[in-house]
Amino acid sequence: MKIAFVYPGQGVQKVGMAQDFVEKYDWAKDMIKEATDASGFDMEKILFEENEDIHVTEYTQPCLVTACSIMTKAVEDLGIKPDITAGLSLGEYCALVTAGAMTFADAVRLTRIRGNLMSSFVPAGQGTMAAIIALPKETVEETIDKIDGAEVANYNCPGQIVITGEKDAVHEGMEKLTEQGAKRAVELKVSGPFHSPMLKGAGEKLRVELDKAQISDLKIPYIANFNAEVIEDTSSTRDLLEKQVYSSVMWEQTLTKLKDLGVDVLVEIGPGKTIAGFVKKTIPEIPVINVSTVEEAETLKDRLNELKSAKEA
Repeated sequence: MKIAFVYPGQGVQKVGMAQDFVEKYDWAKDMIKEATDASGFDMEKILFEENEDIHVTEYTQPCLVTACSIMTKAVEDLGIKPDITAGLSLGEYCALVTAGAMTFADAVRLTRIRGNLMSSFVPAGQGTMAAIIALPKETVEETIDKIDGAEVANYNCPGQIVITGEKDAVHEGMEKLTEQGAKRAVELKVSGPFHSPMLKGAGEKLRVELDKAQISDLKIPYIANFNAEVIEDTSSTRDLLEKQVYSSVMWEQTLTKLKDLGVDVLVEIGPGKTIAGFVKKTIPEIPVINVSTVEEAETLKDRLNELKSAKEA
């Protein structure tokens, strides 16, 4: 079977994620220490002790990369390897580690910088984001194109699009899209207008740090958020990561691409089931298996074998 590992973005984080892996495996403890050195903060404390910092963007992003990377190593150590990988927004960094393009330490370091830039580059209160539920993307695009200062941030799945930009422009978009039949228009609790042109300067600053990081040849291909294209060499990776900060995330298109490539099963690695929800609405014929605990990792091979047997039957 053709397997894709896929990774969630910011918002699924929770205290205790990957803790059972760290309690069981010595190498996972070593990864926590490596993440502490790379991030400059006590990774174990923020991951495993009750706190609010885990929901602060500059901490959230490296914490999620750390947890998802630990879970991935546990799966790969059991002999399960993906054929391709992808991640939603922040999750693209997890995908890059899995694909071999980026070291774990660099991904942790860069995502702390990325989180800090994304949350602080635009002064508080000037930008926001909103989820638009149950409208065709063409309707959302046509409406937002006519509002200066508003853009599409995320194409998550059919019927769920996130808009971003200047606060007044996003509010105007919410009102107009509701008038056009959106089931809901919900302003998100975020620290900035992520994936909007307002963050172009943040992307350029991140690029300075990306240029310091080693980007290696790929072991497997990945799909980029910026264009939903399959990336088989890393010559464009820095450009794509820079643009990802201030451009739309093409996640629905990414899932469709995975289907077109003949992927048989998606393994969602990380807390929550956000990606599984998007898959159900985009490519429901492709099964998703979630891995967020040691037990789920250890039973993954059996679950994959069951799917393989069912497919061959």
